[in-house]
Formats: sequence, C-alpha cells, structure tokens
Amino acid sequence: MIIGIDANEANQKNRVGIGQFAFNVVKNLEKIDGKNSYIVYLKEPPLSDLPKEREGWKYKIFGPGKLWTQIALPVKLFTQKEKIQLFYSPSHYAPRLSPFPTVISIMDLWHHRHPEQFDKKDLYQLIRWEKYSVEKAKKIITISEFSKSEIIKFYGVKAEKISVAYPGFDSFELNEKEDMVKKVKERFGIKKDYLLYLGTLQPKKNIEGIIQGFAQAKNTKDKLLIIAGKKGWHYERIFELVKKLKIEDKVIFPGFISEEEKPFLIAGASVFVFPSFYEGFGIPVLEAMSLKVPVVTSSEASLPEVGGKAAIYCNPYSIEEIAFAFDKALGLNKTKRNEIIALGLEQTKKFSWENCALTILKTFENI
Repeated sequence: MIIGIDANEANQKNRVGIGQFAFNVVKNLEKIDGKNSYIVYLKEPPLSDLPKEREGWKYKIFGPGKLWTQIALPVKLFTQKEKIQLFYSPSHYAPRLSPFPTVISIMDLWHHRHPEQFDKKDLYQLIRWEKYSVEKAKKIITISEFSKSEIIKFYGVKAEKISVAYPGFDSFELNEKEDMVKKVKERFGIKKDYLLYLGTLQPKKNIEGIIQGFAQAKNTKDKLLIIAGKKGWHYERIFELVKKLKIEDKVIFPGFISEEEKPFLIAGASVFVFPSFYEGFGIPVLEAMSLKVPVVTSSEASLPEVGGKAAIYCNPYSIEEIAFAFDKALGLNKTKRNEIIALGLEQTKKFSWENCALTILKTFENI
C-alpha cells in the first residue's frame, strides 16, 4: 500500500499541540512500518529531525504555500503519476478535493464549545474546512474517548468511523539532574519551591483559575507560581489578574520553554498544575508524572482518561476546589507523596507514541 501524508504540522520548529502529535506520529510510522510505502507532502523542505528519505519514504515539496490544502495539494494529487491508496492528514484539514480516500485527525472541538474565543475569520475557516474534511473522510482518528464523543455530538458521525489513538509523551533523560534543575531555576529567578503550569496561555487552560486558586490556598504562602508557555490569545487578563491580586512578587512568567530546559523545570516543581476546562488529551500531565512530580488536574473532559488514579482532581470551575487540591498536593507527607508518584509512573506506561502510531496504522489497513 502507498500512503500519502500531509506532514506540514510536523515540519515546524517549536511544536506544541497538533504539531507535537503530527511530528511523533510521522516519526513513528516511519520507524515501525516496513511494509507500506509513504509519500510525504510538504510546503517547505523537511527539518533535520524528520525521517530521512529512503526506499519507501519519499518527500514531495511544492507550493504555493497559501491555501495549500485547497489548491496546491489537490492539483498535485490529481496530476501525480503515483496512485496512492489513502491520504492521511494528521490535522483537522484534508485536501479540498482528492482522488484518493482520506483520513484526518481531530484533537478536540473547543471551537464548537466556545466560538467566542476565536477570531471570526479564523473560526469561519476552521469550521468550514473541518466540516468538509469530516464529511469526506473514510476514517477519523482522535486522541481520547472524550474527543470521540464530541465528534459524534457535533457532527453526527457514527462511532465506528472514529478510531481513538492515545498520544504518547517524551521520555526525558535527566543527566546531571540536580545541577541542571538548579541552573534552570537560577535562569528564571526561581528562589523558592514552586507550583508549575506549562502550556499555551489561552482561556481553555484556566490560568486565571490557577492564579486565583494559588492566591486562596493556605499552603502556597511560601511558594511561587510559575506560569510557563507562549502567549496564545486573550492572555492579557492573566497579567491583569496577577496585578489585581497584588501577587506580582509570587508569580513568574518565563515565556516559552525550550525542549532542553523543559524536563528540568518540571522535575524541580513541587506540584504540576493543569486544571484545564477542556483538553482533547493532556500530554503535560504524563510528562510531569514521568518526572516524579505530583499532578493536580481537572475532572473535566479527557483529563481523567489521562491521569487515571494517579492525579489529584478538582472541578476547574470552582476556585475553592482548585485551592483545596493545591493544598492537598502540597500537604502530602513523604509516604503519600511517594505513593502518588508511583501511581503516576505506572500510569505513564499505558501511553507511548509507538502504540499511537500502531493504532493509526491498523486504522489505515482496515480501510
């Protein structure tokens, strides 16, 4: 079988969310599948960490980049000499027209739940392009049972059309851990024990709830709150809230964290906090668990699927519950802390990028 892949989401330097998913799926499909051949379609030359060309793994690079899935990609698919058996887009958008069966991936449908949080032009494109992609797809791959239920709810898709491929997470090698944690803390001016949020600054992450819970909790008086990640949208209110609560000296915003520094920043935290309103999955929860850091997360959406019995849960819509969960995590004695760390390490064994790619490959083969 010859499989085509739109790997543009994977072909970017600072990968988060769908880019992280696409990159790891592409990398692991190349690693595990020696039977099928792949043609990988890109607007720009592949970055150095994407798989190298070989027999059975070839790149096609072409433009124009603007409206690529709508114009350039369909033209290429209809005019190329190779006949592929299916075309996979590890994102919400398939080519507008395709002579071959298509498969797409959908992470979540937050834009259907809260359209007011999106730019009108972006939202219009997202929903219109997503709609035709869902309707034309032979199969839809998503990342949790929760997201599967959302796709069924909003698009009326039959359950058998949707496959769930749980994402994996990066396993970190912490060489010289203590020294590196110390260096990272010094770099960001962290001089006390801290709670850590790591992710994009955007409304669905409930960062305002984290800040309010931190301010209200009893066991945080001698702690810092680190809110790390790139600015998304509607982030201004986050900074305004810190000023309003007069806790500027207790909250640090280090911005985007490099992949080299990320594991050490997580490993140095007393608690990792991730009480999102909505997640298609929640890879940061697994990353923190793998680094032996207790996790406070949300009882909503997909997060109980991710955290299992290894997380401390709270209602993200209740500041009191968030504060209580922070206090509970910080108040664990050594035995209880070791117990929850052990549960976290066990939970992470359920997820890997290789298993994710295997599920996707089985989906391809069953079309």
